[in-house]
Amino acid sequence: MKRQKTWFITGASRGFGLEITKAVLASGDNVVATVRSKAAEFSSQFEKDSNLLVVTMDVTDEQQIKEAVQQALGHFKQIDVLVNNAGYGLLAGVEEASNEEVKQNYEVNVFGTLNVIRAVLPSMREKKAGHIINISSVGGLGAYMGWGLYGSTKFAIEGITEALAMEVAPLGIHATVVAPGFFRTNFLDESSLFSNKKIIADYADTVGGMREFAAKVNYQQPGDPKKLAQAFITLANAENPPVHLPLGKDTLERFRSKTAAFEKDIANWYDVITSTDHDDVLAKS
Repeated sequence: MKRQKTWFITGASRGFGLEITKAVLASGDNVVATVRSKAAEFSSQFEKDSNLLVVTMDVTDEQQIKEAVQQALGHFKQIDVLVNNAGYGLLAGVEEASNEEVKQNYEVNVFGTLNVIRAVLPSMREKKAGHIINISSVGGLGAYMGWGLYGSTKFAIEGITEALAMEVAPLGIHATVVAPGFFRTNFLDESSLFSNKKIIADYADTVGGMREFAAKVNYQQPGDPKKLAQAFITLANAENPPVHLPLGKDTLERFRSKTAAFEKDIANWYDVITSTDHDDVLAKS
């Protein structure tokens, strides 16, 4: 018989967070769903499901996070799966975005994730079990014009999760970073995507072209969020989950094209790459 798990899902009010919440409840597991506001309105769509606890929480507010985690532990006694989903996009050229715009994106996407990890891990360490799932992006595996700054927050999540997985493995805890491709959610709506105020005309063909492309493909993306949610169920029930899980054929194609380009650079620059060690090291090779 499958043991009932308790999931803690951030940013549950829409997009991936909402679909994962629905799928987890349908599977029979418990969910602690965090939303920034309108908790009662969010709860109403689930008809008072006893397996659901909705808490108001902003990932940039450490005190709110600690209180939300304590509510979760008080209600369901443990947290088995943490899904760090809360975040938003920033579509801007590297030169275009202001310092404040970039800092705020990092505050939510990176520091917010870290805040929640720090709050949840003590209970997982105590039980010597748990699974932390951080959501990255195809933009965290390979850069795109106009998405470099947002992508850099997801590159950070990739690296943080890699290290975290090594650190918690001896404690019986897993960590996975999921990199979704382009999925048909509201990510490209104004509710989830921020465009910078400063527009530089010289980037009209590159960043400007990406803005036009993003507007055209909104709700035309290839990925199905409901299928992504089922992939999360499979991931959380895996005995040996991966550290990296790209989702979507577009993500896989982007990663493979990047690694192929990287290998080409290595081949073209091999002599330079291997020439920089001290002579005593080179003599041994």
